[in-house]
Amino acid sequence: MNVSYADHLKHPVFKVLSQYATQNLLDVYVVGGWVRDLLLDNPSKDIDILVIGDGPALATAAAKILRVKKVSIFKNYGTAHFKYKDLDVEFVGARKESYVPNSRNPQTTSGTLQDDQNRRDFTINSMAISLREESFGELIDPFNGQGDLSKGLIRTPNKPSITFNDDPLRMLRAIRFSNRLQFEISIECLEAMKTNAKRLQILSQERITEELNKIILSPNPSRGFRLMQVTGLLDEFFPELTALHGIENRNGLAHKDNFYHTLEVLDNVAKNSQNLWLRWAALLHDIAKPSTKRFDPQIGWTFHGHEELGAKMAPKIFKRLRLPLDQKLKYVQKLVRLHLRPIALVKGSVTDAAIRRLLHEAGDDIDDLMLLCNADITSKNEFKVKRYKQNFELVAEKLKKVEEKDRVRNFQPPISGQLIMETFNIGPCAEIGQIKSHIKDAILEGHIANDYQEALNEMLRFASSLGLKVYNAPNRAE
Repeated sequence: MNVSYADHLKHPVFKVLSQYATQNLLDVYVVGGWVRDLLLDNPSKDIDILVIGDGPALATAAAKILRVKKVSIFKNYGTAHFKYKDLDVEFVGARKESYVPNSRNPQTTSGTLQDDQNRRDFTINSMAISLREESFGELIDPFNGQGDLSKGLIRTPNKPSITFNDDPLRMLRAIRFSNRLQFEISIECLEAMKTNAKRLQILSQERITEELNKIILSPNPSRGFRLMQVTGLLDEFFPELTALHGIENRNGLAHKDNFYHTLEVLDNVAKNSQNLWLRWAALLHDIAKPSTKRFDPQIGWTFHGHEELGAKMAPKIFKRLRLPLDQKLKYVQKLVRLHLRPIALVKGSVTDAAIRRLLHEAGDDIDDLMLLCNADITSKNEFKVKRYKQNFELVAEKLKKVEEKDRVRNFQPPISGQLIMETFNIGPCAEIGQIKSHIKDAILEGHIANDYQEALNEMLRFASSLGLKVYNAPNRAE
């Protein structure tokens, strides 16, 4: 007995397409993700329409009836798109595909509904619902995608070795869907991923990174990274991250597995922030540990300087992965470089000077830095975690009080280079930088207030120690 989904097809777009298809003897279907999400009771605003025939022609005709003014037609792909009220509607003609070894771009020819369903990536995306009047609402599901939805299973319509060899991006898409839907990937698919991992080399890095960022932005990104690691996919484009994997034991002293620790930190950040670049900072915060790992018989394993080296590694990684080399990179570098600083404060004494320096260096990103550092507490010792969390609250309170009192976040010393040159009748020279740095340090260390008059007095005192003489007395008022 066929189940009808006609009651879910009441939107005017479906009504118009049904009438037009019936009148013109066309076979028209809603397919793919919209059908999948309907069966998952997760309504979608993106509709894919399949016609046995000319997709752009159907789009143009439907747009005219719906009084849609703009239709985007992509002749090279045989597709068309328009927006109608709250919906994004895409049209394509049914087709069959064949692939050449060194490209994921298929050669296509016109085909049947069965041809089109055969070419789709996963069974859960291969279902169609008819829009023609005599079969309106009928589900066509040749690969039991509905059953796989019930089982929570990602599976390919054809042999996964062929599916992934033809278009290796589907391997990352399988992991993304698994991550997003919390579905399992079939054993056959996982084995085919391992076999075809090196096929990722035919893809553009932009397409890989697009899928990677979608995984990073998921509610539980660690699941996707574990799948990419066990299948060998991750090592093909992000070897620095897989290098974190593993535990080394020497003299009975072992370090933690920094790969799984990093994923735990990433998940912790994901619980509190949708910021993609903060999540990237979580991914890279320990990226330099393999390069800085040393064993000291007295204290065990150390990773001294991994925060500085990690910040230096970030541009190379961003460039290779085709990530933006702009302020987003600088933001990630800053958080990676500073990620140990709040933890050091938590472990030691929280002085005003240390807080001022942290505020100055982190600037407006201090809240994100604190979030990252909180996420970095992944000890299995509940007592230790509780103590760290309590100390973090003290540090956060201290940050707030010092900022209100001293106003050092993003501050510039009250004394300018121009004032120094005019006061001592000197041109650009090393002494100007020395004076400015001295005043900045004096403020951050709490020796003087972040105040023009106190900074001016300190300038005159310090410049005298450098042998500079006053030629033009500066104003005493700011």
